[in-house]
Amino acid sequence: MQQSKTDQHQLSSRASTTGRKQRAGTAFTGGYGTKTGSSDLLFLEGQLPTEDGTVPSAQSAAEQMQHALSNLETALEEQGRTLDDVLKVTVYLTDLEQYDSVNEVYREAFGEQLPARSIVGVSELLGGARVQLDAVAAIE
Repeated sequence: MQQSKTDQHQLSSRASTTGRKQRAGTAFTGGYGTKTGSSDLLFLEGQLPTEDGTVPSAQSAAEQMQHALSNLETALEEQGRTLDDVLKVTVYLTDLEQYDSVNEVYREAFGEQLPARSIVGVSELLGGARVQLDAVAAIE
C-alpha cells in the first residue's frame, strides 16, 4: 500500500497531528505515536541525529546533538514553526559525562531564551545514537 504525501510528511517529520491513528513506523523499530485530539501544542518525538536515514556513529555526542537539533529545526519548519516556538525539550543521552559538550550545543542553538529542558540518561538509543530529542512547541 502506497502512503500519501501527508503520511510520508508525518513520518519524516515525526511531528504530532490530530488523530488517534498510530504511525506506520520509521526506518528504526519503534512505536512513534501521534497526538490525540486538538491542542495548541505540537509534539515532536524521536529526533535522532540521522543523516540520510542513518546515525553517524563515529560522531561525538556534541556533533550528534547538532544534527538532532538540525533535524528538530527541519521538523518545526515543516509545521511552520521555529526553535523560538519550542517550550520544552527532553534530551536523551547515553553518556552523561558528555553533558557539558551537549549543553554548549544546546545553548548555542537556543540563545538567550532557553526552553525548559530535561536530560535523561539512557543505556541505549535507536540506531546507535548517542543523543535523541523530544520537543513540545507552541502552535499559537
